[in-house]
Amino acid sequence: MDLMTASALRRLRLVSAPEAISFLLLGVCSVLKRTTDFNAVPVMGAVHGILFIIYVIFWLDAWNKTKWDLKTAALYFVLSVLPFGGFFAERKLRREAEASVIAARARKESVVNA
Repeated sequence: MDLMTASALRRLRLVSAPEAISFLLLGVCSVLKRTTDFNAVPVMGAVHGILFIIYVIFWLDAWNKTKWDLKTAALYFVLSVLPFGGFFAERKLRREAEASVIAARARKESVVNA
């Protein structure tokens, strides 16, 4: 994995958890708006919207750099619209990055030892 691909995956991973948290907080704010006088939906809606747009931009960049198949790319997009999906995406992306680093090191060692 080259540096550009690794950084694209890292950016996507780093924004997935905050995006998921903002989605959950937006849901809580929606419930509070309807049950109390507390109305933070406009603020949380804006925060979540910005984080979601950033996630989609980073998702497109990661898809372009990693050359994911359609199934994998769709999985990461669907995880962004599920309430707890961002947490699963973050864990899956971390594992994918770790596996890529291990594979790159193995390739490097086999070339050096050859």
